[in-house]
Amino acid sequence: MDQIVLVTGGSRGIGAATSKYLAQRNYAVCVNYISNKADANRLVAQIKDDGGVAIAVQADVSMEDDVIRLFKSIDESLGQVTHLVNNAGILLPQMRVSEMTAERINTVLTTNVTSYFLCCREAIKRMKSGGSIVNVSSAASRLGSPSEYVDYASSKGAIDTLTIGLSLEVASQNIRVNCVRPGFIYTTMHADGGEPNRVDRMKTLIPLQRGGSPEEVAATIAFLLSKDASFITGTFIDIAGGK
Repeated sequence: MDQIVLVTGGSRGIGAATSKYLAQRNYAVCVNYISNKADANRLVAQIKDDGGVAIAVQADVSMEDDVIRLFKSIDESLGQVTHLVNNAGILLPQMRVSEMTAERINTVLTTNVTSYFLCCREAIKRMKSGGSIVNVSSAASRLGSPSEYVDYASSKGAIDTLTIGLSLEVASQNIRVNCVRPGFIYTTMHADGGEPNRVDRMKTLIPLQRGGSPEEVAATIAFLLSKDASFITGTFIDIAGGK
């Protein structure tokens, strides 16, 4: 196929919505997952039932050997990646910086930052002119998430910088690198942080007075990947309801 996309962390939340959205737009999709095999296989089956092309590949994208294996699997099953959605990430229980351990900080940074670098590296090796990368950052990179997730917010600040630097590095190859920064989106990630209903608690602080849906994020990712955004690179779109 002409369009082959890897969606990291593709089995749930924004990743799953993006995988489905892109499959409906004639992308062959690799749904990457780390442990949710049942969810990933269910998503792939749904995409295939709808006439799309998809595979599921387990890999911990913070681990270099896993990333190399992941891309080789895509090479063999679908062909060389033309598009990449860097979405995999973790959120740990709410905590002030004064209580954080080095282990926690390093886990967040390795999972949320190293994985993006490794996947970008392998994707760029394969991409030809017209390739496109979208990094999923967070409004937290602008807001800091004080008393809750400063480590997570800091990891997303690194992704913002990666987007800027890499977009300039590969522009001459006509490979575009852009970034979305979701705000309060209804996903299960908030449960990982210990507050499943966090969006409902915070929505009155959002100018649009509601949380966002994974599908709204997916639509923006798809636009930035597409030829409709062919003169856009190094750019950020906040999907945060005005906050």
